Amino acid sequence: MQQSLFDSDYDNTPIILHMPDADVVYYPNFIPPPRASELMVILQQTILWKKDQITLYGKIFNVPRLQAWYGDDDAAYEYSGLTMQPQTWTKELLELKKICEQTTKTQFNSVLANLYRNGADGVGRHADDEKELGQNPVIASLSFGETRNLDFYHNHSTQKLRLPLESGSLLVMKGGTQANWQHGVAKSKKVLGPRVNLTFRSIKKNSDF
Repeated sequence: MQQSLFDSDYDNTPIILHMPDADVVYYPNFIPPPRASELMVILQQTILWKKDQITLYGKIFNVPRLQAWYGDDDAAYEYSGLTMQPQTWTKELLELKKICEQTTKTQFNSVLANLYRNGADGVGRHADDEKELGQNPVIASLSFGETRNLDFYHNHSTQKLRLPLESGSLLVMKGGTQANWQHGVAKSKKVLGPRVNLTFRSIKKNSDF
């Protein structure tokens, strides 16, 4: 029998991060370890991973990780000159979307999946502030596999925060977080195993901008 994502005896207590001008909550034990390990394998094998290119300052760069975009039919997404058309939801992605919606009280219509193959993969400082996400978006970020550090940088001060994202954890960013902070996953020279990250989002239609 497949294990339930949640167990009545499992500690899923959230941690509120004390970050000015932001609203960030971290659930380190969102999904129990056995199920998180199982999902890590399934997501690596079933997601249609791609090696994309983006345009920054007029130059083309390879994205230093594999990624994929899933969602409703009308949930196309564009960033850094790259337009991503949604793949059809998989059973596991829909299952994870549902529990993220229940926890955040937010409806999501898309997810960006990233596969960090080793320490040489990362993502630079950025904010999820594209116009398609609307004002003060809610982002639900699930992590599986290797623990990687997520670094936050305040836009108007020198304040920084480093948060290790553990396997089975959920990070929820909302309110003014994207307007006031950037975040990124630094590359590492350490020998690191693979990590899958899923960031659930709600793409707004043009009439909603």
